[in-house]
Amino acid sequence: MVLVEIGYVTLTAGIWAGMQQMALGIRSRLLGNITVAGVVPALSQAFDWLAHRASGATAPARATVAVCIFAAISALFHLHVMRRGAFLTGQGRSLVDDFRRMPRLIAGFVLRPAAIVSAPLLKLARTVESEGAY
Repeated sequence: MVLVEIGYVTLTAGIWAGMQQMALGIRSRLLGNITVAGVVPALSQAFDWLAHRASGATAPARATVAVCIFAAISALFHLHVMRRGAFLTGQGRSLVDDFRRMPRLIAGFVLRPAAIVSAPLLKLARTVESEGAY
């Protein structure tokens, strides 16, 4: 089972990453984001499942669910870093520069849910504060 996974990832990782990078160029940002974070990982997982199935090395259902959850989080991280210009080919930055940026990129990704939740609250607080000034 592990050898099937190693072989599959080795042969296909560049293809999926290339598809994700190409999706960043989709005119609709929302459609690009959905493609990067949803469509490409779903296709990858489907073909991964088929590779395991064809080799007779099927995984238990819980392992499949765990892998899908990890793939979803990983795809969201890919989207996060690529939208910030990291780990893209042909963009003029070196791989070393991208790795130097990793602590900040990781922190931004981890803190992103808090920023999304707090943004409306901050806006509401500013509105209430400005209305109280009258």
